[in-house]
Amino acid sequence: MSERPWYESFAPPPTARPPRAWLDSDAPRLSLDGLWRFRYAERADGPLDFTGPAFDDEGWDRLPVPSHWQLHGYGAPAYTNITYPFPLDPPHVPDENPTGDYRHAFRLPDGWPGGPAVLRFAGADSAARVWLNGVELGRTTGSRLATEFDATGALRPDGDNVVAVRVVQWSAGSYVEDQDMWWLSGIFRSVDLLARPEGGIGDVEVSAGYDHRTGAGTLTVRADTPARVRVPELGVDAATGETVRLPLVEPWSAERPRLYDATVGTGTETVTLRIGFRTVRIDGGVLTVNGRPVLFRGVNRHEFHPDRGRAVTEEDMLDDVRLMKQHNVNAVRTSHYPPHPRFLELCDEYGLYVVDECDLETHGYGEVRWRGNPADDPRWEAALVDRMRRTVERDKNHPSVVLWSLGNESGSGRNLAAMARWARHRDPSRPLLYERDWTCRDVDVYSRMYLTVAEVEAIGRGEEAPLPDPALDARRRGMPFVHVEYAHAMGNGPGGLAEYQRLYETYPRLQGGFVWEWIDHGLRARTPDGREYFAYGGDFGEVLHDGNFVADGLLFPDRTPSPGLLDLKKVYEPVRIDATGDGGLTVRNGHLDSGLSHLDFQWTLEDDGEVVARGALEVGDVPPGQSVRVGLPALPATGGEAHLTVRAVLAADEPWAKAGHEVAATQVPVRAARPPQPPPAPVAVRRDGGLVRLGPGVLDGRTGRLVRLGGWDVDGPRLQVWRAPTDNDRAPHGQALEPLWRAAGLDRLTHRLRDVTVGGDGVVVRVRVAPASSDGGLLATYSWSAPAGDRLRLVVDVDVDGDLPGPLPMLGVRFALPGDLDEVEWFGRGPGEAYPDTGLATRVGRWFRTVADLQTPYLFPQENGRRAGVRWASVTGGQGGGVRVDGRSPFGLTVRPWTAEALDRAAHPTDLAPDGRTWLTLDAGHNGIGSASCGPGVLPPYLLPAAPARLDLELRVL
Repeated sequence: MSERPWYESFAPPPTARPPRAWLDSDAPRLSLDGLWRFRYAERADGPLDFTGPAFDDEGWDRLPVPSHWQLHGYGAPAYTNITYPFPLDPPHVPDENPTGDYRHAFRLPDGWPGGPAVLRFAGADSAARVWLNGVELGRTTGSRLATEFDATGALRPDGDNVVAVRVVQWSAGSYVEDQDMWWLSGIFRSVDLLARPEGGIGDVEVSAGYDHRTGAGTLTVRADTPARVRVPELGVDAATGETVRLPLVEPWSAERPRLYDATVGTGTETVTLRIGFRTVRIDGGVLTVNGRPVLFRGVNRHEFHPDRGRAVTEEDMLDDVRLMKQHNVNAVRTSHYPPHPRFLELCDEYGLYVVDECDLETHGYGEVRWRGNPADDPRWEAALVDRMRRTVERDKNHPSVVLWSLGNESGSGRNLAAMARWARHRDPSRPLLYERDWTCRDVDVYSRMYLTVAEVEAIGRGEEAPLPDPALDARRRGMPFVHVEYAHAMGNGPGGLAEYQRLYETYPRLQGGFVWEWIDHGLRARTPDGREYFAYGGDFGEVLHDGNFVADGLLFPDRTPSPGLLDLKKVYEPVRIDATGDGGLTVRNGHLDSGLSHLDFQWTLEDDGEVVARGALEVGDVPPGQSVRVGLPALPATGGEAHLTVRAVLAADEPWAKAGHEVAATQVPVRAARPPQPPPAPVAVRRDGGLVRLGPGVLDGRTGRLVRLGGWDVDGPRLQVWRAPTDNDRAPHGQALEPLWRAAGLDRLTHRLRDVTVGGDGVVVRVRVAPASSDGGLLATYSWSAPAGDRLRLVVDVDVDGDLPGPLPMLGVRFALPGDLDEVEWFGRGPGEAYPDTGLATRVGRWFRTVADLQTPYLFPQENGRRAGVRWASVTGGQGGGVRVDGRSPFGLTVRPWTAEALDRAAHPTDLAPDGRTWLTLDAGHNGIGSASCGPGVLPPYLLPAAPARLDLELRVL
């Protein structure tokens, strides 16, 4: 029997040094990042001759470290969500195992001390074997976990040193790293050589508690060698292991991330720390930080960049943290592995609560009903406990880390229990979380994914379905609840955010949740003619893939906020500003431990979308959790529809945003629009051969279609029911509407003209719209009149004829206008898109965008760009002139350079090209968006029934 390959081992790395905290030390450190020599192979059993220092690698390529080799032309990226791309036969992997051999030569800098040294790999996917100067140091496993090797005996103090590494794409570790992301390989985090001085500090553990009743702090710093702990700001100078009681400290929280600079030193090494005093406890079934119940306004974050994959830079991480803070996010779950250590330092500094997750997921075993699941296979116990140990030891000193997570979607089993036992014994200061075992036997926090609003409310009330075991049921009912993934942010959406947040803020047991997820994982690509787009699963020739399910973030891959992130910012507002109904406002402070002195409150009054007055409100420093009533300012008279907008903005610069950054806002109607006046006596119809002239419009006398409006060629109206399905309509892991709609024929409706009636003062056109092979349809009646010589009125009445099941995708009318009309102004909700259950961040105002700007570039083209609550809109051209539409009641507006059918056919935005016309769609309603791409569908109030509807519009030439 042949010997098992080194990468097919259940055991943790046998020669790796024990895990320890990631420390900032003054001991010499040499970064080995840069261009390494690289050789790629399709198998892992190539010769090992490259490991010796004398090997000639002149003919090898060069590859950056950190990086993924697939993103530099070696092999190709592949994406699966759940399914493993290799047979389930642990610990074996296919013979076709893409492999990268690396070599890097370096010299020690002048002054490098003799003595011990450590070679550290911060991350290598999926397993690596390491040599230094021909001496094998060991192997790594745990792709997103640090591994250190003793390099002392192999290191040459003079002359060249050569590190040689063989990295394989598939290893035994791949079975427990099935984490809904691109399969990407290589040394993707930094490699460092660390001097380890005699008498130096190997490991440090900080315990910094806070007593919220007295304001006192307790500090104990332990190290693996005697040392002195100094915190100059607090006057601390103590020995390691000594507990120092401080009568008054400022605590750390996500809102006020107070850190104290500290050092731990011996005669040969000093480690710098940033200490945050805080205490995490579960008290009475509620998770508290510093004695106050915490409410997670969270996101799940994968590490990602569209060009570098998971080889993220500090600037990428800083961009993420700043954007989170700017959008009212206060918590991050590090799905589904420990992040780069610098990210946690930024969370400490800027203020974000962190659920730090172990590098573990075995989701694909669900495809075989969890047979052989590593979470319950005793052969895997040592490896999984080792992964938890390395997570906790590396990240234990971060005040931002308030919960440990055992991993994600790995079923249940004995090894999870072993991980929990180890973590609880090692660090009793932080509760444990793991979602997939709903008995919660091994954890302290109850968590679930993608529950409906009704299910979440039942948990909030303590009325969830019981467990079969009464003892476990009672234990779970005493736990706080965290919605660890909800509101799947794939494509257009997610909808229904406000309904979840209302529950989290109502029931003490519900302590918020984490939206899935932070960023789309689209990889930057180009068409043959050089146009840029973002690629998803299947774009690299994968036989097995999960398509664009990898694009499910609140940010586009280039870190541009999506409309969904703007909605989330609104829902997550830590300050609520509401009209009281008696001429005032209520301002509620939803912060955990901050007043409102850091905010200014500004108001703006708009009359028909035009600003007519502005000023400031005196609110005062409202304590956390408290509310205050504020009187409205004296407002000038207005003549049209008036709105008062009140904004809470930063009073001074913060590290994450400048003064004036909006934190929260509300808009209060002050004066309703004037009621529509009865239309005047219509202008008479004039016949002109086969045409009918009516005010500024010209209709085809045979079809009843509008063919000209003033000097502009027009084609319409045409009843529009279909929308290009959203990711939530397609619902790969939810209740899909798209197949129901296609089965009903809503994507292939036929239009049959029933009759055209030309009267003395108007035209009535009746059309039946229905799919083939169905007796159900819609009757559309278009009633035309001209209330003035320069205006054309259109009333569209839609009735259901026969059995047409709902909900409908949308219901409106579409016009084709000349393509050079490419600018849009409207008075209504904006500036962003809005659907019945989205657009929470929009406000009524007067807005302007080009037609191109109105398109939201979701990675997979789909319904987008609708503006809601529109009172009037004008579509004009750069040379002046155009068309204006007014509604006697607000309508939905979509303006595109292509049709909904073209949008439906496209697989990438680069498949779309303007067709020479501007397509104007005016709707009476849209179906909601929901979150069914992975989770619940559209809530009942936001469904669009197949029911009678009316649009009452007025068109005129500009």
